[in-house]
Amino acid sequence: MTAVLEQTKPLEDFLIMADPEIDSVIEEARKELGSRVVILGHHYQRDDVIKHADLTGDSYQLSVMESQTDADYIVFCGVHFMAESADILGKPHQRVILPDLGAGCSMADMASIDQVEDAWEQLRDIGVLESKVAPITYMNSTAAIKAFCGRNEGVGNEGVVCTSSNAVPLFDIYLKEFDKMFFFPDQHLGRNTGAKFGIALDKMALWNPHEELGGNTEEQLHDAKLILWRGHCSVHGRFKPWHVDKVRDELPGVQVLVHPECMREVVEISDLDGSTSFIIKTVENAPSGSMNLVNRLQDRFPDKQIRLLAPDLCMCATMYRIAPQNLAWAMDNLVNGVVVNEISVDNETKHFANVALERMISLTEKKA
Repeated sequence: MTAVLEQTKPLEDFLIMADPEIDSVIEEARKELGSRVVILGHHYQRDDVIKHADLTGDSYQLSVMESQTDADYIVFCGVHFMAESADILGKPHQRVILPDLGAGCSMADMASIDQVEDAWEQLRDIGVLESKVAPITYMNSTAAIKAFCGRNEGVGNEGVVCTSSNAVPLFDIYLKEFDKMFFFPDQHLGRNTGAKFGIALDKMALWNPHEELGGNTEEQLHDAKLILWRGHCSVHGRFKPWHVDKVRDELPGVQVLVHPECMREVVEISDLDGSTSFIIKTVENAPSGSMNLVNRLQDRFPDKQIRLLAPDLCMCATMYRIAPQNLAWAMDNLVNGVVVNEISVDNETKHFANVALERMISLTEKKA
């Protein structure tokens, strides 16, 4: 939902401002609003925005941190599903703002609630759901998909949310308790995590939402241990094995770290894979001069040699839509009592999404 009032200052006024003026608008608004506002910056956010962030982290981490504040306004410099998660996990009085509504996530958009519900009914129709099947959605999904998992809370199909950090412990639990899992929307995270538990590729069925039975036979779906939604990250999915080979040729002895959203063929030949937080911590703890990752980490750890796996690929185009001008526009309007680009999840969706998130927390964090 977007709040648009007559007194709203138009974004165009900010697009023509020079960078120093934009920075000044943001910082003056922050000073005036004080503790009433918190600016969140995702790890993948552009540098000229992240420098204004009060808190930085991955999507789930940021939503948890903002919920622990008493701020009235949460300005989320990330993408749409992240702002939804902040509204789901936030306090009742907190209002979430996404500086540019065009900042979406191609992966999250690859699984609509109608498609997922249709797939679930097809599995029911062929008798797959007569066994214990758990729907699991990656955090990088819409609030409606999270709520779908929360609604599935009967014996044998308790749905849950997972992050790239806790996918392994959740799989460890669910593989022992369920006959199979339906994992969406990222096929690569599901496949790479399943492979860590020895699930053979022929026991992983790929579900194409544009084909009947996802493009599978009934036998394949009954035999599968893991059904993977055909979705992917448009950035991580572009890394190829030859990128790994090339960087090793250029830097003998280099350690290659990749995210589990990368395709299986890339993860298999890399040295380590893990969440963004895992990658950052690995770089932080590495000996001087030993690692390769991203430019911001290079600035943070000048004693280490850090390089992108493929320098022309590592940028989330939709998140990059949030520019300092968008942030300045949102902040300046807040000073004038106007909330722009508010992201608000309806109460029913919020309730069931919270069920799935709380189930994740109870299975991982509270047992850690």
